[in-house]
Amino acid sequence: MTEPGTPRTEEFDAPPLRRLRYFHGQMLGARDFQREQEYHREKSRLRMRCLLGYGVVCGLHVEPVPRDEDDCPPDDDGEESTRPGESAEEGGTEPERTRRRAKVRITPGLAVDCEGNEVVVRGGCVIDLWKALPPHERDTDTVWVGIEYAERPVEPTRAVYNDACADTSDCEFGWTEECYTVRVTGCEPPVDERCDTCCSACEHTVLWLARIDRVDWCEPVRRDQIHMNVRRPFGRHLPTVITGINWIHGHTYTIDEAKDLLGTQNEDGGLVVRFSADVRSDTLRPGVVELQVIEGGSGRNASTWYMGGAFTEPDPDADECDEFTREFRYRQITRETLQDGDRVLITVRAAFLLDRCCRPVDGTHVGGRVPVIHTGATLSAAHGDECCDLPPSGIGPWTSGTGAGGDVFESWFFVKER
Repeated sequence: MTEPGTPRTEEFDAPPLRRLRYFHGQMLGARDFQREQEYHREKSRLRMRCLLGYGVVCGLHVEPVPRDEDDCPPDDDGEESTRPGESAEEGGTEPERTRRRAKVRITPGLAVDCEGNEVVVRGGCVIDLWKALPPHERDTDTVWVGIEYAERPVEPTRAVYNDACADTSDCEFGWTEECYTVRVTGCEPPVDERCDTCCSACEHTVLWLARIDRVDWCEPVRRDQIHMNVRRPFGRHLPTVITGINWIHGHTYTIDEAKDLLGTQNEDGGLVVRFSADVRSDTLRPGVVELQVIEGGSGRNASTWYMGGAFTEPDPDADECDEFTREFRYRQITRETLQDGDRVLITVRAAFLLDRCCRPVDGTHVGGRVPVIHTGATLSAAHGDECCDLPPSGIGPWTSGTGAGGDVFESWFFVKER
């Protein structure tokens, strides 16, 4: 109990933990053992979500399913007799064989939902998107695919002793199988914006695995339509990372292209950095971004100098209500001239950039593979190195970060005469 006048604090979102206390001569029933099981399960879920977090641990990739030979037989004119979902009562003719459907496959894997339940997909499964989609959401060509923890009773068993309140001894299920349910929706799922996933309860227990765009219900799903970057990697927090820049790391630009990229003579130009989530605008301060020029030349004669720059987006003079931003633009504000053979080194001190939860941006530029935002001088340029198109997780595109948070984002490009 609290003293009168003591400030009231929020309660930890967990049920009371009461374990069975045995004593000699105790009478135990099924309810007692069920509560004991629930005690251990709740302790396990509590440790999982508070110490480790939740999300996809491994596997659970969403892949296209190739067309079957018996799928969607065409009519004599080469077209299917009915649209998906149209029956003979609606004016169509039901084909004799299986209709061609948009299908995907979820590979085997393991995940943990936001309540701490382990979701295991052992053999994978194939999903008919049209059948799995709720009927009132079928007016869309973009769907999201996910899985949700579920349970079902199995193995019917006849009781040895009759229930005192029952006339006959009916069979009861002796075991509970922990399984999963596939969820498909045409409405964009909400994002978990909680800063602390341990103490507060989650509202959405579905683990979303992929978004599929431009779905044609009569055509197989192509790999380029499946976007798995919507899934949450396993962990307590989802770090904010750098998802795009408007220059190509390690690329060589002409002097004019470099000036256009840096915004030297164009107020609409500048280096653009984009984030996966909101970043606090008040952390975009002088010194967070630094441009260093290493002059071309051989030996020790090459010198180094710092290029003056400033943030232009978000507007530093904007209202205080613009508290967060998803990207910034940083342009050169001095008149130094680049020369043939120079290298421009770009440094973003990500540890000083804070997200909505006041955590540092995870900024390590792993492999130099952050995608390019195609603007200005980057329109005609492309990566010359095609290796490692996907990060080690197998889920692209690449972003910054190692999961540790903070660190420094480093990148550079070279300058030539023409």
